[in-house]
Amino acid sequence: MNKLIFLAATIFCLTTSCSNSNQPDNSDNAINQIVPIAIRTKDSSKSFKNKNMITQKITPYLWVEKDAKAVADYYLSIFKDGKLKDFRKFDSDESGNDAGIETAVIEIAGTEFSILAAGPLFKFNEAVSFVINTKDQAETDYYWEALTKNGGEEGSCGWCKDKYGLSWQVVPTEYFELIHSNDPIVRDKAMKNTLKQKKLILSELK
Repeated sequence: MNKLIFLAATIFCLTTSCSNSNQPDNSDNAINQIVPIAIRTKDSSKSFKNKNMITQKITPYLWVEKDAKAVADYYLSIFKDGKLKDFRKFDSDESGNDAGIETAVIEIAGTEFSILAAGPLFKFNEAVSFVINTKDQAETDYYWEALTKNGGEEGSCGWCKDKYGLSWQVVPTEYFELIHSNDPIVRDKAMKNTLKQKKLILSELK
């Protein structure tokens, strides 16, 4: 079963990263040779179009336990400019076993993310985090509150986790000016006070 999950994930990754190819799209045929697939899009009466697939060079790929659509909706509720670009659900395999695999592609803050819901095999940890560069304290407050509520977790020095355990750094762009200042007094104060904070508060760093 694990081999099926990895193979399906690989095929999904390949098919979503080839949207600019001029070759005929045979991805569905390739997938159907492994496991029957039901493609659920916004309009299920239309066949899936490659124009909504991933086009960027490097794409973050998130493995979650279940319900890729719910995960996508969660991030889209936080990043208001985001959009759902694709959702697919893999039905049962040839033996009648529930494949339990769902995939989604979202775009948030101009960056595309792939989401794979394929069971509790892997967990997020702090070794990988995403930095949100905020324009001011108000935007910092917004993302911090949105990510840490409903099961999220506050960390230290601007780090936090969302309810799925994914790590984020919410950092005002002015913060970098402070810690890289040519004035050692400004720089040292910012660094010293950073260690005392969870959410970064600019007024206390200056």
